[in-house]
Amino acid sequence: MTALLHLAALAATAFGLVAAAVVFAAARRLMPALAVLLDFLIAAGLLRLAGGTSWDAVVMAAAVIAVRKLVTAGLRFSPPH
Repeated sequence: MTALLHLAALAATAFGLVAAAVVFAAARRLMPALAVLLDFLIAAGLLRLAGGTSWDAVVMAAAVIAVRKLVTAGLRFSPPH
């Protein structure tokens, strides 16, 4: 992986943590904040895949996407507060 892609993936992860904290502070709910964080982690995973594909990277990206889908389903079916 090139240094630029590694830095971009790291930045996406850091921005995801900050964005998730902002969403949690504004909404006071964990699930939307987790959904935002997972979106950024998906972006970071895809950036890592762009640098060179290995089965470990593909499995990690697929796992993050699967967790994101589960969180989205949980948000859709959770009762309103």
